[in-house]
Amino acid sequence: MTSYLTLARDGTAEIEVKRSRFLCTLERVEDETAARSVVERLRKQHWDARHHCSAFVLGPAREVERSSDDGEPAGTAGAPMLEVLRGHAGEGVSDVVAVVSRWFGGTLLGAGGLVRAYGDAVRAGLDATGTRRRSLVRELVLDVDHADAGRVESELRTRGIAVLDTTYGDRVALRLGVPPTGEDRLHALVAELTAGTVEAVAAGERWVDEG
Repeated sequence: MTSYLTLARDGTAEIEVKRSRFLCTLERVEDETAARSVVERLRKQHWDARHHCSAFVLGPAREVERSSDDGEPAGTAGAPMLEVLRGHAGEGVSDVVAVVSRWFGGTLLGAGGLVRAYGDAVRAGLDATGTRRRSLVRELVLDVDHADAGRVESELRTRGIAVLDTTYGDRVALRLGVPPTGEDRLHALVAELTAGTVEAVAAGERWVDEG
């Protein structure tokens, strides 16, 4: 797993079905504690809503998935919300919590109506937030002389290497980011640009938003 989709931004969307209002709130979260805190915050914020159903997906490989019907008939709210998150754009989204707050309009929707309404609310929310890809980046640090730093950095950027940070000291440390499959190419470029006098040193990995 070297990339996955998440939300481009936090957002909300509202739909109405037979006078019942369904307000979907979507937010990016990093862990289960953060996801549950969003649910509790919205429960307090929209205290007059009858239900606050939720679903969240966490991790690059969607390692954690949870859902709650919050008093709606079993399987009519949280599960369809989770299915929308799992299937969005053909691959699903992660690091996201969806909360649908429902104000009852006086007409029972039935199990099928609830499934459609909760799913449609999350779809509308995802249309509002859009998605962004997150990719795994291998970080390497390159120490170069001040006299060479500008040229080396410019050449690396020109050839599509991400320069994540530049630190100035006795020498200049360039923190570079490449996809896991691009590390060999980076080492070859560094050797070419420095005549083999310096070498990029591995410094870990991290997930970064594209675009």
